[in-house]
Amino acid sequence: MRRAYKFRAYPTRPQEVRAARLLADHCDLYNAALEERREAWRMRRVSVSYDVQSAQLKDIRRADPQGQGRHSFTAQQQTLRRLNTVFAAFYKRAKKANHKSAKKAKTGYPRFKPYSRFNQVRFVAGDGARWTSAGPGGWARAAFQGVGSVKVRQHRAVPGAVKALQLKREHRRWYVIVIAEANPVPLPAAGRSVGVDLGAARFLTTSDGQVIANPKFLAASAETIADLQRRKERARRESGNRKRLRRALAKEWRKVRNRRRDFHHKTARALVSSYDTIALEQLNTAAMTRRPAPKSDPGQPGIFLPNMATAKAGLNRSILDAGWAQFASILTAKAESAGRRTMLVNPVGTSILCHRCGRPCTRPRQDTVICPTHGTIDADINGARNIAARAGLGSGQAPAA
Repeated sequence: MRRAYKFRAYPTRPQEVRAARLLADHCDLYNAALEERREAWRMRRVSVSYDVQSAQLKDIRRADPQGQGRHSFTAQQQTLRRLNTVFAAFYKRAKKANHKSAKKAKTGYPRFKPYSRFNQVRFVAGDGARWTSAGPGGWARAAFQGVGSVKVRQHRAVPGAVKALQLKREHRRWYVIVIAEANPVPLPAAGRSVGVDLGAARFLTTSDGQVIANPKFLAASAETIADLQRRKERARRESGNRKRLRRALAKEWRKVRNRRRDFHHKTARALVSSYDTIALEQLNTAAMTRRPAPKSDPGQPGIFLPNMATAKAGLNRSILDAGWAQFASILTAKAESAGRRTMLVNPVGTSILCHRCGRPCTRPRQDTVICPTHGTIDADINGARNIAARAGLGSGQAPAA
């Protein structure tokens, strides 16, 4: 299996200039390939594939030896594959939107990228890039064609064979992402299985009664972010003050993202270390956070009826702040590398059916369901036990002492 390791890089000033030029040249290649695809379809209704564009690379490099010709050939192929992946996702969305039973959806045709938004290039290890692991001082080296050998702070070991390297820019910071392939290292059997219910009020509840609170990182930083956003909008465009405020705003968002990801990694590691099989709901976060459609008043043209958009916006914010999709992805990767198993189950009815008798419950409050037979039950624990049962793990409840 392949795993990615992200390390902070510290290029020198000349290396940083060359790295920025590398990103700009790959951005030009990406946009030119996108333009070719657009024009081929507009003029002749012809789809241009990755194979066709990759075959043109030799001529492009020969025609521009001081630009595209000085960069790694395989890295340029990776950029074209990146565009091909974007188009594959677009075709999938378009097919779904054209389906008769599907709701109207935005297909989102691929767009050109400005230099400021093209922030990473991928290299094949050994062809345009080379990784040298850290020595006793903790400094590794990542050498990229056209940039040089960059110092990298390697804070953890990279097991297995390095297959690819990515040079990434995040505002003023640079990172190297090392993609390595290694065999899973199974953990000792824990002899336990569990169902996990994800939520907004509580981040996670397990079928054996463990509750992990939702840290709400975005809510904690919302006031600071809103203040910086207001000040940035009031600042004069292209001024130094506006640029400083933009960097400060990006820093706050980076803190929120890093804190959330760190929390997800630690929580997932604790679950993987404690259970052999972990069952989750297969949640469609995109559909759950979709804005409600406006409701027009049939009696008054141009007037719209209340549609609870404000309340739904608050719920959407809480769901996105929790980051369920990212957590599920991290948990699945950690379980695979540790020889554990994750299962995704249909979430329909898990929150309102009694886990003991299966009868529908009423839910007078967010944290409580009431079964006609068994009375009041904690809603999240009830949902987690239903998830465990649906995955074939029994109730997932810890055995009585």
